[in-house]
Amino acid sequence: MKYSEASLGRVFILRLEDGDVIHETVECFAAEKNISAGLVFLLGGAGKGSRLVVGPKKPYGARVIPMETFLNNAYEIVGLGTLFKNEEGKIVSHIHVTAGRRRKAVAGCIRRGVRTWAVAEVIIIELTGSYAKRVKDPETGFELLEPF
Repeated sequence: MKYSEASLGRVFILRLEDGDVIHETVECFAAEKNISAGLVFLLGGAGKGSRLVVGPKKPYGARVIPMETFLNNAYEIVGLGTLFKNEEGKIVSHIHVTAGRRRKAVAGCIRRGVRTWAVAEVIIIELTGSYAKRVKDPETGFELLEPF
């Protein structure tokens, strides 16, 4: 385990609108507000055709090949994520959601493109005093969080 300490900064309340790509909208907003690190809370709807990463094809191996699924209709979603800059200084989100419709539910990462259906509410809590960043891991291809 690796860790560092941060303090709470500003709190932002966003309303995403129908068709907004969630991770792109959140990352653009964070860049505009010069947020270097933060927590993301998400509640709302995901539109038909949204794509979720739902795990690796093989759980172990040199290179991770993600599986994805498409939402075939509008789904209710709740999610949680983080925001940190990568090695190039670009803010990158890592947000997972659970999406449900009737008795069907799926969970995964929204990185491949989840579009807002009708409305989504997002709360961003800025973390200050942190030097944490995402660093590219050559083995997995992921930008892994380095907390210090």
